[in-house]
Amino acid sequence: MRSKSLVLPLALALAMAGCASTPRSDMLAADAPRALPEAGPVSVRWNDPATFAELRNSHNHYEAARGRWLTDLAEYLRKRAEPRLGSGERLELTIVDVDRAGDYEPWLGPNYQDTRIVRDIYPPRMTVQFRHLGADGRVIAEGERKLTDPAFLIGATPIDSSDPLRFEKRMIDSWLRRELVTAAR
Repeated sequence: MRSKSLVLPLALALAMAGCASTPRSDMLAADAPRALPEAGPVSVRWNDPATFAELRNSHNHYEAARGRWLTDLAEYLRKRAEPRLGSGERLELTIVDVDRAGDYEPWLGPNYQDTRIVRDIYPPRMTVQFRHLGADGRVIAEGERKLTDPAFLIGATPIDSSDPLRFEKRMIDSWLRRELVTAAR
């Protein structure tokens, strides 16, 4: 008889756990911007952040959805790409997906449920689509790139240890050096 009395509370607990792992729409701000304001030769826009691996796969949707991290990455992309373009060239970027370095590991206990744990098994990943246009408007290069940095914890480039996006920014810098090598002045 005792086992029957435990079934209902256990079912309720499992149902509540399932609800907690689904991102709430009010956390993802449907009216949030999807692009940086037009300025200069680099335009940056992004897909719906609710579709990003950072939010889909996170064990802490609230912490993953919170903050300006996506806008900060878009601004960084623009800032770092601009000087690598030749006179009159344009770069159109779309951020398709982002999975930031580290992850939440709530199984470590209640003190760690809001803490991003950075381990080598959680490298930063990003998918971008781009179109590089020459001064005459013709396409120099275009495509989709899947960026990742599996050695992000042992990189030789010094990084600001207080920047929460340091690993993603270093990955972006590495891609821009490779992709825009001919345009670098």
